[in-house]
Amino acid sequence: MWEGRAQGVRREVTALASAGLDVAQLHAAAIALVDRVVPCELTCWASMDPDSGAISSMTSGANRIPQQYEPLLASVEHTPGEPHTFAALAQRGDTVARLEDKHSTRLNEVWRPLGLSHELRALFRADDTCWGAAGMVRTSDFSERELEFIASVAPALGSATRVAARTAARRDGAPAIVVVAEDGTIRATTASATRWREELEEIAPGRFAVMMRAAAAGTRAGTFKARVRDAHGGWILLEASELVSTGGVEAAVTISRASGTELTGLLLKAHGVTARERDICHEVLAGQSTAEIAARLAISPYTVQDHLKSVFAKFGVRSRAELVAKLS
Repeated sequence: MWEGRAQGVRREVTALASAGLDVAQLHAAAIALVDRVVPCELTCWASMDPDSGAISSMTSGANRIPQQYEPLLASVEHTPGEPHTFAALAQRGDTVARLEDKHSTRLNEVWRPLGLSHELRALFRADDTCWGAAGMVRTSDFSERELEFIASVAPALGSATRVAARTAARRDGAPAIVVVAEDGTIRATTASATRWREELEEIAPGRFAVMMRAAAAGTRAGTFKARVRDAHGGWILLEASELVSTGGVEAAVTISRASGTELTGLLLKAHGVTARERDICHEVLAGQSTAEIAARLAISPYTVQDHLKSVFAKFGVRSRAELVAKLS
């Protein structure tokens, strides 16, 4: 019975992936599918930057997590010792995990105050790259069968999230700088930050503050860099580093539109391009001819052409110029 349900959900997820949905639309539809089999009081799914592992977007189920808890949930994802953070699960290679650690901040300070006591987390991978994750919370424990079900459908969700990540609407916007205190308080901003705040809060009220807190928390391990989705299918680049001031440790967060250069690696991964094909794409972007690429990579011109044909098929283009336009 469970495997039959899993097969049905995988088929429906595959159909969603071919429907041209963006990540938020895909996850909203997939949450409804999974909830039929593994019902939850609260659920929130994320897409993840495949390079940094940072959360790029978040989509809630029918019931939203109360807004006052979102900043805390964002910061504990970067707190050393917090069990089963998405980054820790990705590093360990886990697909599903139940939260059972009584020392968990999110269990004690978020879920229990809301009357909830059990959390299940899952990662969505495709080709060994993590593209998304889910957190599901409810009053009753999750059974072994439910864990097996989630683990069974997770690869399909990873592949579908990777496909949805290919959308990248073109928008503009002047860069902004936001100074964030250690406790997540926004101390100062440049004037252009107002537009970025409005853009991020189109997705959910309070999302700007949540992302600034997450970026600031990420600097505890060094500099922080991540691509996050806007409300229109585009990409925003967040970069943060620590500032040492008389008022204590603060973080300077720079917000800008992700450029073609910043998105190239993501788009190549999202289209399933192999390592050798990526090398050739970078050479094409640099304006190298077939003969020059062959010499630089120590392969024959015929091999270069074969790889390019494969890349063209993956991107749905017919020429180098069209490929460069897709990646620029």
